[in-house]
Amino acid sequence: MKKKIIISIIIFLLIFLLIFYLKNQKKNIKTTTIEPEIPSDIVYGSNIIEDVYYSSNDIKGNKYVIKATEGEIDYNNSNIIFLTNVSGFVILKNSNDIKITSKYGKYNTENFDTIFSENVIIDYLDNNILGKYLDFSIKRGSMIMSNEIVYTNSNNILKADVIEMNIDTKDTKIYMFEDNKKINIKSKK
Repeated sequence: MKKKIIISIIIFLLIFLLIFYLKNQKKNIKTTTIEPEIPSDIVYGSNIIEDVYYSSNDIKGNKYVIKATEGEIDYNNSNIIFLTNVSGFVILKNSNDIKITSKYGKYNTENFDTIFSENVIIDYLDNNILGKYLDFSIKRGSMIMSNEIVYTNSNNILKADVIEMNIDTKDTKIYMFEDNKKINIKSKK
């Protein structure tokens, strides 16, 4: 009987030691998560559009066309598209066309308003206007160009802060942000 008790105690101790050993082994095992490699040439969803083209007409018969090499739809407002390498064309029914180019743009598909930015160029007849920012609005019927404006035509070179133009009447306002600064005009002749 003594022998049975001793064997039982030894088996109990062995089981206890085995359980203790296995628990300690689990603590020393590190788990590693392996992320699958995704090839870089596979795209799983995007809001990028290539070769963007929009065209709209107003009630007066004027046409507005916007083109870009690339557009990215704003996740917060699907009516807004951020454009790259932008060309805009204002084809006026009773006047000459206006061409606008810029590096970037922000186009609203709902109201057709467009903001052109960086290296903005407006070509109209023999007039060329360079600047950094242009707010074009069909609804307002105006273009407001600002920041480092350089206006050139066959006779003059003009430097100013802002040029506002009414698209229908071609009435134009040219001014500086600060009253104490003057518009710089030089004759080419």
